Amino acid sequence: QVQLVESGGGSVQAGGSLRLSCAASGNAYSAYSMGWFRQAPGKEREGVAQIDSDGTIRYKGSVKGRFTISRDNAKNTLALQMNSLKPEDTAMYYCAADRDWYRLWNGRGNYWGQGTQVTVSS
Repeated sequence: QVQLVESGGGSVQAGGSLRLSCAASGNAYSAYSMGWFRQAPGKEREGVAQIDSDGTIRYKGSVKGRFTISRDNAKNTLALQMNSLKPEDTAMYYCAADRDWYRLWNGRGNYWGQGTQVTVSS
């Protein structure tokens, strides 16, 4: 059983930065794959970045070089540093977790946060 709470969303101009944080509670956090997903109005939810329990990291192609995902197992937190933000990054961002990395990346993770809004203006 895992509970996830996101924070750090907001409104920023194009080219700016935001850092999202996800605080997790529950048992065996370090054994979970953790990821960030986003959904813009009228579009499907998509994986943004994921970090597995063994340290494997994957990113959506459009955010490579701009976003960085990290985790601190000692503090039970997950972060997403977002730089050089673009209007197309505007979406609700969700933190998610699952023991199965593949199921998580395909959007079927067992645990989800409430979401935090990111708005990037041109």
